[in-house]
Amino acid sequence: MGMNLDGAFSKKPRIAPEMNVTPLVDVVLVLLIIFMVLAPVMSKSFWVRLPPKDTVEEQLDAQHDPQQPLVLTIKEDGHTWIGQVEIPREELPRKLIRMFNARPDNALYLDAENKASYGQVLTAIDLAREAQAFPIVMLTKKVE
Repeated sequence: MGMNLDGAFSKKPRIAPEMNVTPLVDVVLVLLIIFMVLAPVMSKSFWVRLPPKDTVEEQLDAQHDPQQPLVLTIKEDGHTWIGQVEIPREELPRKLIRMFNARPDNALYLDAENKASYGQVLTAIDLAREAQAFPIVMLTKKVE
């Protein structure tokens, strides 16, 4: 900071401060040059390879709206279906967990055909409980 002494014509000298902006301008220009040099270096891109999506999961995503009820159907031959997509028994908990994550609740509606065996229905209920399905509602009328 510089100063000017204006005491030449008066008895009492006064000090008038003056700001020296040269160092400030120098620092700002140096920072500007640094950012101009580093900007192209910082904008790097990288490629991400995602695993291919399972076709069954694509069908489930296309068919199930999170606002619609989730219906698990057990056929008389023991096959399990979620809506119109057949799901193998060993994959049922994993698929249900994935579907429950996209929903506000974990409610599951169970629709078993009349000739489905009791053991197969209980196995499906156990697998649904493993996927944290609650409540599990038994349907008594055919879903349209």
